[in-house]
Amino acid sequence: MRRLLVSIPTLFAIIAISFFMIRVAPGGPFDANRKATPEVMANLNKAYHLDEPLPVQFGRYLWGVLHLDFGPSFKYRDYTVSELIFRGFPISLEIGLWAMLISASIGIFLGTLAALKQNSAWDYSVMTVGMTGIAIPTFVMAPIYQLIFGLALGWLPVAGWDGHWQHKILPVLALSIPNIAAISRLTRGSMIESLRSNHVRTARAKGLGIRLTVTRHALLGGLLPTLAYLGPATAGIVTGSVVIERAFAIPGIGRYFVEAASNRDYTLVMGTVIFYGVLIIIANLVVDLMYSLVDPKVRYE
Repeated sequence: MRRLLVSIPTLFAIIAISFFMIRVAPGGPFDANRKATPEVMANLNKAYHLDEPLPVQFGRYLWGVLHLDFGPSFKYRDYTVSELIFRGFPISLEIGLWAMLISASIGIFLGTLAALKQNSAWDYSVMTVGMTGIAIPTFVMAPIYQLIFGLALGWLPVAGWDGHWQHKILPVLALSIPNIAAISRLTRGSMIESLRSNHVRTARAKGLGIRLTVTRHALLGGLLPTLAYLGPATAGIVTGSVVIERAFAIPGIGRYFVEAASNRDYTLVMGTVIFYGVLIIIANLVVDLMYSLVDPKVRYE
């Protein structure tokens, strides 16, 4: 309950900082319409209340947010911000959930094996691949995947989206690789520490097999840092990767955010930022709940 109460001023701070930062930035939502006369521009600003003082605009916007009204989009005139968010979010959510499911499964598996075989060739191989996956940016790997699997081999479409599985593979792959690398490294470090703990050593000394020792005693404690990573990472991925959605021409929420920022679409930028902030807060609350289930000491504190 305390964390939930703290999240309210956190969300307010996100809204306030984002609102004033984007409003004081150079340019406006109607600057692209260069042929418009000053009278037309003045009427547009008045119609959208952009001629009012910033504190008044902020109060008006905050009142709308409290009523779940994020306003109209300046770029997509036929849609409200809420309609655009819930139009792009299901696509980003589907790709993001697949990516995180694959990342968590493979990353935890590789990290656990690397911890069990510490300082072996397998351990060094996993860590080398992990460092490579983290070091190479997504905007570098995405075109490489398109070049290899799309153009050279012709197995998969280079870009576009029609909902079929062929269009999901490359974006999911591009999102999964860096997260697999990060999760495997986190899991390895925490599992090594967990395997050295007294209760795990006691279980081994009593004759418990390595598989049962890992699954019953070491794994739960070793996954705590990984859980802390998975919360924000999942929220970030399911709200759309800006780079991936631009590279693969996916009409997700990340793509809308980039276009909104480029066109000074104030309301759409604010809507996506608030939506992202809410998901981050929810993800952190879920992580706290999972922490308390895995480690009773956390629940007691």
